[in-house]
This record gives sequence, C-alpha cells and structure tokens, in this order.
Amino acid sequence: MQNACPVEGCQVRIDKVAKEGDELRVTWTANYRPDFARNHIHVYWDTFTAEQVSNDAEAHGVKQGSWVPTDAYPVYTTGSEASVSRRNGSTHLCVTAGDRNHNVIDPKLFQCTDVKDLL
Repeated sequence: MQNACPVEGCQVRIDKVAKEGDELRVTWTANYRPDFARNHIHVYWDTFTAEQVSNDAEAHGVKQGSWVPTDAYPVYTTGSEASVSRRNGSTHLCVTAGDRNHNVIDPKLFQCTDVKDLL
C-alpha cells in the first residue's frame, strides 16, 4: 500500500475500540499506509474539530486544538493529547489524516466514534 492519498482522499476508519488499562486500544483501517514523516493519522477528542487538529488551523480561522500524530497501524493505544485523562468530558474519539507538516489533509474526511461505554 502506498502512502499517497487515493483519488477519494486519505481516509481512516475506526473499526474497533477496547479498553486497555486506563487507556483505549483503537484498531483502524486506512486507505493509505501511514508514515509519520509523510501522511499519517491525527487522533483527537471531539472537543476539537478536524479543522482545529492541524498546524494550519489559525490560517483557516479556527483556534488550534490538541491531537496526537501517529503512524501506528493498524492498532494504536491512546496517550499524550489523546489520553483518556485529557478528554475534557468528551465521549467521542476521532481520527483524520494529516500530512508531513501536520496539517489536516481534508477536514471533511474524519470519523468519530462513541466510546462512553469504555470510559
């Protein structure tokens, strides 16, 4: 699988979430091969929008939020800015694709999933 985005854009789909200690283990599928130095995955809580979890957020008129960039694939365990302890009351974990500059590639292509039963 290539790192380049296909015609339909880089997309990430959360397939499964399970509790792992105090954190969450997320299994996902992407239509590209995540690579931290290139196109990768931004993980965040829905207290922020996809537009906010990007280094160029302010250029798009929104305040920059918090996220974790990762190329962990196909399994990722929450931590750092995406830690359960940093969710600020949110019950929805989200993902979108980011580029090498940590800008969101297409803020319309994101997915959030309800994890309240695991918190």
